[in-house]
Amino acid sequence: MRSRDGGTRELPARAGIGLRAPHVAEIVRQRPAVGWLEVHAENYMGGGPAIRELERVREDFPISLHGVGLSLGTAGPLDAHHLERLARLVGRIEPALVSEHLSWSVAGGVYLNDLLPVPLTEETLAVVARHVEQVQVRLGRRILVENPSSYLRFTDSTIPEAIFLAELARRTGCGVLCDVNNIYVSSMNLGFDAVRYLAALPAAAIGEIHLAGHAINDADGRTILIDDHGAPVANAVWRLYALALERFGPTPTLVEWDTNVPPLAVLLGEAAEAQELLNRVAGGAHVCAA
Repeated sequence: MRSRDGGTRELPARAGIGLRAPHVAEIVRQRPAVGWLEVHAENYMGGGPAIRELERVREDFPISLHGVGLSLGTAGPLDAHHLERLARLVGRIEPALVSEHLSWSVAGGVYLNDLLPVPLTEETLAVVARHVEQVQVRLGRRILVENPSSYLRFTDSTIPEAIFLAELARRTGCGVLCDVNNIYVSSMNLGFDAVRYLAALPAAAIGEIHLAGHAINDADGRTILIDDHGAPVANAVWRLYALALERFGPTPTLVEWDTNVPPLAVLLGEAAEAQELLNRVAGGAHVCAA
């Protein structure tokens, strides 16, 4: 989406929603009052009707591209073909932001259908930094890197995740996509302090915030939270989001809902709640979420 001076429009510090196929026609018709839309980049790399619909939508809304397939944490080289496809999509859509995950999903040329965790070590940091720099050079822009949801901790990890992301941003100039739901899920699964995690993130590098719902599972008597993006945002996550806004200030915020996708009105209601908290921060009010 271009501004009047011909440049791409920046993502506003407002609440947005993920654009999902069941909602496209309704969004085009109604043009709901959300600040922006985010899509998974891989869904639009094949061309065809999907990308033409996205081009139609971007006439009315800023677009953020959220990747799930670059595998920034892979031990081997990045998939050059995948990066080229992403670069072509970025050139065609001219998104306001491009983001990826701190994870890996490729081994020996085989794609695994998951975002897998990386050991948080100096060696991994060097690999991820090299890959982020390669992506940023090819795209000609800064990208954001998202903190993952975690279900295990590597015994070899020596760097706290928030410090890892801060150092990655310092070395490469990338930004950080702060997924508040992922922080909460990981803190409950691994037993760390979510508020201290937020405090360790580099405020100046935060370019976007994600919110989502999660599932609560029983693993042989132990409660495990699963980041399934299939429910309303939990109250505890709203409270953590309020703290994030107090630390980072008004920040573009996305409500993700990828499974059990509800009617558009439900998703817009979640975005409206996020927007209310954003408005209070922008107005200088102390934020507290129920």
